[in-house]
Amino acid sequence: MFHHPAPRRRSATAAVALGLLCTLSTSAWAGSRSAGPDAAARVRVTPVPATAGSTTALSGYAIQSTAKVTDAASEVSSPGYPASGWYSAGSRSTVLAALLADGKYADPFFSTNQQKIPKADFQVPWWYRSDFTVTDTTERSYLDFSGVISAADVYVNGKRVATAGEVAGAYTRHELDITSLVRSGTNTVAFRIRPNVPNKNLTMGWLDWLQPPPDQNMGIVRDVLVRRGGPVALRDAHVVTELAVPSLASADLTVKAQARNETSAPVTATVSGSIGPDVSFSKTVSLAAHETKTVTFSPTDTPGLHLSAPKVWWPAGMGGQPLYGLDLTASVAGAASDTAHEHFGIREVTAPLNSDGARQYSVNGRKLLIKGGGWSPDEFLRWDRTYVEDRLKYALDLGLNTIRLEGHIEPDEFFDLADRYGILTLPGWECCDKWEGNVNGSEAGEKWTAADYPVAKASMAAEAARLRDHPSVISFLIGSDFAPDATIEKNYLDALAAADWPNPVVAAASDKSSPISGSSGMKMTGPYDWIPPNYWYAKREGGATGFNSETSAGPDIPTLDTLRRMMSPAELDTLWKSPTTKQYHRSPSSTFGTLKLYDNALAGRYGAPSGLTDYVRKAQLAQYENVRAQYEAYGRNATDSAQPATGVVYWMFNSGWTSLHWQLMDRYLDQGGAYFGAKKANEPLHIQYSYDTRSVVVVNNRHASASGLTARVTLFNTDGTRKYDRTATGVGVDGDGAHSTPLTVPSSVSGLSTTYLARLVLTDAEGKEVSRNVYWLSTKSDTLDWAKTDWYYTPTTSYADLKGLNSMAQVPVSATASTSVGADGASRTTVTVRNTGTGKTPSLLTDVHLVDAAGKPVLPVRWSDNQVSLWPGESTTLTATYRTADLHGSAPQVRVSGWNTPETTVPATGTRSIRDPRLDRPGIGARSR
Repeated sequence: MFHHPAPRRRSATAAVALGLLCTLSTSAWAGSRSAGPDAAARVRVTPVPATAGSTTALSGYAIQSTAKVTDAASEVSSPGYPASGWYSAGSRSTVLAALLADGKYADPFFSTNQQKIPKADFQVPWWYRSDFTVTDTTERSYLDFSGVISAADVYVNGKRVATAGEVAGAYTRHELDITSLVRSGTNTVAFRIRPNVPNKNLTMGWLDWLQPPPDQNMGIVRDVLVRRGGPVALRDAHVVTELAVPSLASADLTVKAQARNETSAPVTATVSGSIGPDVSFSKTVSLAAHETKTVTFSPTDTPGLHLSAPKVWWPAGMGGQPLYGLDLTASVAGAASDTAHEHFGIREVTAPLNSDGARQYSVNGRKLLIKGGGWSPDEFLRWDRTYVEDRLKYALDLGLNTIRLEGHIEPDEFFDLADRYGILTLPGWECCDKWEGNVNGSEAGEKWTAADYPVAKASMAAEAARLRDHPSVISFLIGSDFAPDATIEKNYLDALAAADWPNPVVAAASDKSSPISGSSGMKMTGPYDWIPPNYWYAKREGGATGFNSETSAGPDIPTLDTLRRMMSPAELDTLWKSPTTKQYHRSPSSTFGTLKLYDNALAGRYGAPSGLTDYVRKAQLAQYENVRAQYEAYGRNATDSAQPATGVVYWMFNSGWTSLHWQLMDRYLDQGGAYFGAKKANEPLHIQYSYDTRSVVVVNNRHASASGLTARVTLFNTDGTRKYDRTATGVGVDGDGAHSTPLTVPSSVSGLSTTYLARLVLTDAEGKEVSRNVYWLSTKSDTLDWAKTDWYYTPTTSYADLKGLNSMAQVPVSATASTSVGADGASRTTVTVRNTGTGKTPSLLTDVHLVDAAGKPVLPVRWSDNQVSLWPGESTTLTATYRTADLHGSAPQVRVSGWNTPETTVPATGTRSIRDPRLDRPGIGARSR
């Protein structure tokens, strides 16, 4: 993101298990909790089979600071070394992640606990040691790994096999032949990990995303594999696909792999393979001593590699996600010497620049608006497959199609999941540290030395080889805030070409050009802090035109449940009372350290908060309307003939810790206004209001066109009095993101209150409601001072007046809930909520939360809809899907609340009317969660 004169935003690069399908057997996320003299004994010894082609991940480590280890490296790295007093760590673990799992420190996500962790403990190298056993030494043995932060000396059985100068960078991949050192029985691998300094090392940093971890993520965050093999090794196996577009009637596949003779004598090998049950191939290759050859199979020599009617991979919502499997075996004298396995998808991605210079993505010949979010891993880089999968399912629930990874490029399982769910990914290098030190002027990040260029090129080569077969990966961004210079770019492009990289390469996430790739076709104009909803409709700055690679209105205050989990009572008191107080859970940046802009707008538009609960309830309304407007504006403008919107990435999709900004859902996966605002905006068939032109627009995100629709817009005063009502029938709209404009609200409506409500309803030909959208608006608009736009926001000189919402009468809502438990471990709770009021007032933004018997949210949960607004007599039925195990044996309940509805909790069976003795008294706000 842009870091102009002020201390900028974020940045990140996490560890990636390069080219390896990794399985996490022991995780620092949930690892052993005790430390002490027996720690080493608790690190499981890893048995390694003799099978040629096998890859086995080390199951964990004993770790200790070099400040506490005086023994020689040859002793520390030898079998039988008594690692007494060491800590246990998982197979992928930073130092601090291991210490947290071992219970050394209090929860760093609560209050300011993280500040109490001494940084000095991580400014010296740390030892990581692990044992593995083999029973047969006739096969060759290799260490295969990446994800070392920041660098390491590597030892096997008392001998150094690589130096920290050779093993440097989080993304470089290393294969060390340790055959001569491996013995039958127990063997030891030890890494002496050097401290990480993001401004000096090509690793990762966090900048202004969150309070950075005291250890700066030093450690090993990808699997270290022990590979076994025979005289000929297979490496770099992959498939190059060429799909016939637009017909999709055929595809040509080219299979490539490196065959490497590991002996000092000539050898003849047979490389055979298959793709699924129907395609097989074989070739004999002669290799001189230590020679490597590329073995290629193409439709020219293998007709079966020309596929008719291929199974084409599509993004979610556009089609299915079929995958193919490649299996290769190298045999010598009839015995298997090595194997390789890859999954791949058949699809084509293009991203040319349109006539306005914006990058326009197409998949399989069909254009699409990139609707995404910026991804953050866990702050301590702890891999948890279930947690990652839950977040990706949330992305689908929100109607998003893309995740951007600015650095912190996740392990293979992440991209396996993205392939499976049809979520597109935009990985790339990060800003604001060593990665852009040569090109970012006076910003953070040291200039490169001669030693950095090969590390960067090796990082690119490793990531390209790892990601190229994943159909979910649609680009690599070789720059973030800045584009690389000519030398760096050529190194990157050479590495990508050598890897047969199949996707567009983007120079930067900002509006920058590189010497070879040219214009990025993207913009990074912000905002990153609060702006009003109408901002998004202007075709300038961060508004809905072109491809905005990272942007949002900044703060996203979590639910009250989450706030109480992450902040002390004193901090919560300050949260709503003191806008100028630095908030530890916002950002270390001086630009984003407080909530001043956000709080001023909240008070200016909705009225000063009367307490914490009132602050949070107003925040949810503000976040709902702003996030909705952001996605709606880009959705409306996607098919414009001039200056169309081609992509928007919400900054950010999630946070790596307990945060007060840049997140569509919070650390614990609870959902508030930001989440449901995005979900509403990205409905497949959607009716929406335009803040700039007052037009009522129908957007069709489905492929098929829609016809025979009826659009209706009704305006109400806050007391529920109807003041305007218009209907348009016979509405039609094309598919693939097209929109139609059936209605426009007049600029002036007689008798309309300063604060008013707009209800939009779209029904199909049978009269069934297919989309509903309720807005709270003002006859007094927010006014922006565009001339004073900064890199992170545009000032608002006057606010819309939404204070009239405070006078809305409370209304009764009834709720009925029932739950069914599936055999697959999932439960489904169905909730019907009804506004049973006898007056005119609607229940605004009625929220339903699934909770356990103790009133704690059951998370994660996916709702069919939520935060709904109901007029008297109206009802709607919502469904929640979740893991039965997340109830922890409790009976499910639903907690219902809203802007002007008192909070109540009802069991998952039965009916209860939500009433309150204050219901007849206007001007009393509803209690929030």
